[in-house]
Amino acid sequence: MATILAVHAHPDDIEHLAAGTLAILAAQGHAIRIATLTAGECGSAATDLAATGAIRKAEAAAAAALIGAQYRCADLADLGVFNDDASRRAVTELIRWAAPDVVLAASPADYHPDHEAASQLTRDACFAASVPNYRTGPATALEAIPHLYFMDPIGGRDREGNRIAADFGADIEGGFARKQQMLSAHVSQAEWVARQHGIADHLGSMEAWSRRRGKDFGRTVAEGFRQYVHEPYPKAPLLQRLLGEALVTPPPAT
Repeated sequence: MATILAVHAHPDDIEHLAAGTLAILAAQGHAIRIATLTAGECGSAATDLAATGAIRKAEAAAAAALIGAQYRCADLADLGVFNDDASRRAVTELIRWAAPDVVLAASPADYHPDHEAASQLTRDACFAASVPNYRTGPATALEAIPHLYFMDPIGGRDREGNRIAADFGADIEGGFARKQQMLSAHVSQAEWVARQHGIADHLGSMEAWSRRRGKDFGRTVAEGFRQYVHEPYPKAPLLQRLLGEALVTPPPAT
């Protein structure tokens, strides 16, 4: 069995973009770890930073528990994620804690600055995690760089509205009910997403995106991924193999 770590900027990002895949892998017996770089403490107009962060971390832990996953937060500042040395060491420690075979990271291009910085940090921390002299904390350095994959950006587009194509997808019909439950655990975000994003139904928005991605792969609902294979990152299609029958590839262009 493998260990899969999903890393994103805020609580509920992973539920939108990869929870169906994680639910399927968890059901197969793989170990799942979920990490966010921030507590999402800016995500409320009703509670202060400390209270919001505590609420959102509790929601993230509850969501992770639905698939038997462990959750950790790096406690970087919300709207203050940058690719600097202190942040890289914090993320490297997270990766060493999880000791993953596969890392699912945020998309390098997305609408939110924290998402893009989280992607860069996770990419670089995967490299640093196997460097023994790069000291980060109590966790032991990894033996090798884990297999790295990027999730879709929110809405499947970059800041300029250009579509981001996936290398492959996961048919998440078997894990979609659990994905809905995991996002529902983020109770505090219903009001915030309506206020900040003008989305009255964030659960409905997630379902609409999952169905849109599913259509790209000829399935009902899906999640998309891209593998990072530049030197010296692993090139073997490990996640694709782990997905088994849930693996789907885009239809040929016509």
